[in-house]
Amino acid sequence: MVIDSKTMASVEEEALLGQDSEEENSELSDDELQEAFAAGLLKPGMNVLVDKPKKFANNVEGLKQCVADFRKDLPWVERLDLTNLPAANIISQAEEKASAPAAGELDADDDFQREMFFYRQAQATVLEALPLLNRHSIATKRPEDYFAEMAKSDQHMQKIRKKLISKQMIMERSEKAKKLREQRKFGKKVQIEVIQKRQQEKKAMMSAVKKYQKGMTDKLEFLEGDQKMNKESSQGSKKAVNKKGPSAKRKFKDQKFGFGGKKSGKKWNTKESYNDVSGFRAKIAHGKGGKKGKGGKQNKRPGKSVRKKMKNRS
Repeated sequence: MVIDSKTMASVEEEALLGQDSEEENSELSDDELQEAFAAGLLKPGMNVLVDKPKKFANNVEGLKQCVADFRKDLPWVERLDLTNLPAANIISQAEEKASAPAAGELDADDDFQREMFFYRQAQATVLEALPLLNRHSIATKRPEDYFAEMAKSDQHMQKIRKKLISKQMIMERSEKAKKLREQRKFGKKVQIEVIQKRQQEKKAMMSAVKKYQKGMTDKLEFLEGDQKMNKESSQGSKKAVNKKGPSAKRKFKDQKFGFGGKKSGKKWNTKESYNDVSGFRAKIAHGKGGKKGKGGKQNKRPGKSVRKKMKNRS
């Protein structure tokens, strides 16, 4: 299909002319309304919107025809429908209370009465339906080896599991990052405090050196500060080790070989050893005794010349 450019231009001009004419008509209508209002021809209440009465059609024959179309003469097993009144309230009867209100007397705005009415109606339906189902050989209990199909597939549950694991990992990462940020802040704070302390010590030491150079003081305490600090740190580390107790290596050796007990100070006298004189021998103490051989004679070492002769003989 071929469209000429002249025809297209003519169509556009007609559309523009139509818009202009609509605007002129609207302007003219506004002018006419203004003139009529100025002349007093328009008064309030003249133009009133009136709703037309709705006509209700009670087509009884048509409704009966629709009901007949819906109704099907099927057995109860295919329909499984029951219409009955609510069951009797046995608790209220046993306690001799007032009987529960009927369906017509029920207050629809009372939530408790309404829910109890539904509950007792469902109870009556169950009591009536169970014998009918047993009569028609329809099972009402789930067999022991019955395995129902899951509402959601394994693939769907795997996706949910992956999603939960990813969320948990994201939470753990964020917590780790938060802890690292806090540690960095604390580390920076400690580092700044240490640097400031060093600067103060350096400043104090330089001022003390200047005073000493100018002859304002003859004390050299600023030189002993580092030694004192080193001694205090070494003592503090020793105390910490003593507080901690023996090392793991020491404990393992004690467990394997036994604890040998105290080594130093074995020969020190105590109050009990000082008073104990049961092992005292006067002959040994005064040099009168000595070791004797089998014949009761004292064993004496031979002299040097005798030992040489014995050696030459051998």
